[in-house]
Amino acid sequence: MSKFKKKKSGEVPAVSTASLPDIVFMLLFFFMVATVMRQNTLMIENNLPFADQVEKLDKKDLVMYIYAGKPSDNYKQYGTEARIQLNDKFANVSDIAAFIAAERDSKREELVPFLTTALKVDSKSNMGLIMDIKQELRKVNALKINYTTKKGSVLNK
Repeated sequence: MSKFKKKKSGEVPAVSTASLPDIVFMLLFFFMVATVMRQNTLMIENNLPFADQVEKLDKKDLVMYIYAGKPSDNYKQYGTEARIQLNDKFANVSDIAAFIAAERDSKREELVPFLTTALKVDSKSNMGLIMDIKQELRKVNALKINYTTKKGSVLNK
């Protein structure tokens, strides 16, 4: 007889779960770092117009957004006329100057000349409101204006 006998049981050894918490925390950390939080809650209808010659902005952190359009269904208590939204609140045309000044103050001084004002205007908004916004931007010398659109043919609405 032999001293050593092999076990002939067909059991597969259990999978080691010792490194599982490390993997979970590594994934959690990755998604916490890589996720971008939404900055503004859209309170207006914002069906952007189409344009066929579109350029993408390089640095989105140097963009100030002004939204214009009719209040969405959740905000119908503010009326049915087109309104201006600055950050997370409705505003008047006269509030734009203070908004631009606050945005300029929040940036470093050497970046201020590169700030761009992006108008995200609903395609059915009144052109008079847009002209009022542009006049107010001229008063505060915010002359770099970008109209945000969807890429596509103008004729195919």
